[in-house]
Amino acid sequence: MTGERRRRPAAVYGVGADPDPRFSLANERTALAWVRTALALVAGGVALTSIATAAALPALLDVVAAALCVLGGLTAVSALRGWRAAERALRLGEPLPAPSTLPLLVGGVVVVAAVLAGYALAELA
Repeated sequence: MTGERRRRPAAVYGVGADPDPRFSLANERTALAWVRTALALVAGGVALTSIATAAALPALLDVVAAALCVLGGLTAVSALRGWRAAERALRLGEPLPAPSTLPLLVGGVVVVAAVLAGYALAELA
């Protein structure tokens, strides 16, 4: 490619043809929304462990905080993988892949919420 800048990752941009830019930008916005969700999960975990440490609360909250941070990290990785898969599908004119991480994210958030709600109710009793 003389005079042309190579785009990375080659596994995405090295196949097919450029799709309508609106679709690529929408895919990117979706990935960024997932990254914001991941950051919120990590920030929630950091805040929870900081409060638990400062207030000398049970270690259970540190476990929940760690779970939130791990869930945030996995969500960020999933955002990248989802962006790559969708961008490749757009470039190749294939159907978009189904979201596989959403049920896992929802399940993780429900479990964390249930544990925190159980902890709060136990403290009230």
